[in-house]
Order: sequence, then structure tokens, then C-alpha cells
Amino acid sequence: MSSLIQINNLSKSFDGIKKTKVLKKISYNFKKGKIYSLIGPSGSGKSTLLNLLSLIDRPTSGSVFFENKMVNYKDSSKNDILRANKIGIVYQQDNLLPDFTALENIYLAALAAGNSKEISIDKAKILLKKVGLLNRSEHLPSELSGGEKQRVSIARAVVNNPQIILADEPTGSLDTATAKEVFELLKKQINTQRLIIFATHNRFFANKADCLLEINDGNIKTINARV
Repeated sequence: MSSLIQINNLSKSFDGIKKTKVLKKISYNFKKGKIYSLIGPSGSGKSTLLNLLSLIDRPTSGSVFFENKMVNYKDSSKNDILRANKIGIVYQQDNLLPDFTALENIYLAALAAGNSKEISIDKAKILLKKVGLLNRSEHLPSELSGGEKQRVSIARAVVNNPQIILADEPTGSLDTATAKEVFELLKKQINTQRLIIFATHNRFFANKADCLLEINDGNIKTINARV
């Protein structure tokens, strides 16, 4: 099975009063059709790694390859296009636009990828129906529950049929029952050409991944794998 993402000797440091090394020359191959979970204590680098893979942040050193093509982190315009078309992101705090409806939050992501407004709206409606929220399409985020907002976030993340879904603590702010529902919805998004990586503090969800990875002290290691 081919790798979709390869990271080679990836390092990330943050400057402050004292330079902090968060990731220390980590290397790993992420394969298509699989779900990976990232665990580790707070501050271990889970979110940092996801930010690097989403092209939101750039590494201090090392390289990232998407389908054997090295990412040029200096080419922000190209990376914005790559992110819009190839990468779906789900955050712990839904990160929805507060002044836009559920429908608008989803179809704006499709517009950003170059779709027409008509096609974007059609895609958004189809996804809202799939996540069981078509009747909430005209509601603002403030009018939705935590679970409903995360469902909208997942719909927004997949509206452009991305090859990669990155989720940072997608169930962290939810109660147990709602968290299970949202996680199962996220898990249903996998297909043979797609890769999902999610960070979590919850061992129950982490163990449901095909491969559980632990980040600690700037390093990454496989805890268990079914890949």
C-alpha cells in the first residue's frame, strides 16, 4: 500500500526566552486508506505536527512529501491551493465562522477550492443531509449544540473530497455520548484513497485507529498497528 504522506527528519522549534524543541527529527510514512491516532501529553507536539501537515505552519528543518512530491513551505500560494483541494481540517473548537449559517460554512469551503456557488451549495446540502443536519442548515453556530457544530465541521472538512483529513481533538469538548457519535461519523469518512490522522487524549478513541502513534519528548513511536 502506497504512502500518501512521508515526513523525513522533521523538526520544529519555537523561539522564546528559551528555544523549545517540540519535534526532534521525526520520520514516518502515512498510508492511504488508514486512520492514525496521535496521543501524548499536552505540549508533546500533536497539534504542532498536524499544523505542519496542514501547511499552516512550517518546520524548522526536515521535509514533508505528499504523494512523493516535496512540499515547498515557502510557496504559500501553492500550499493554500493544495490545502483547499487536498486537506480537510477538523478542530476541537469547531472554528466555524460565527456570522455564517451551517450551510454557508460548508459551501464557502467549496467556493475556496474553485467551485461555482451553485455547485458549492449543492455539495453542502448533500453533506448536511448525510450528517443529519439538513433541517439546521440556516442556523448560525451559536444556535447549534457542540455535537452539531462538530458535524458541520466534518462536513466542511470533506466538502472538497480531500485525500487527507486532519483532526485535532475533534471530540475533546464533547460529552461522552456525543463524542462517540462524532467519532463514528469521522471514522465513516475513510476510503481507500484517503488518510485520516487525529490527535486525542482519549485512549478509547485512539485504540480504534488502524495505528496508534505516541508523541513524547519530541519523538514519535508506534504503540500498535494494524497496517
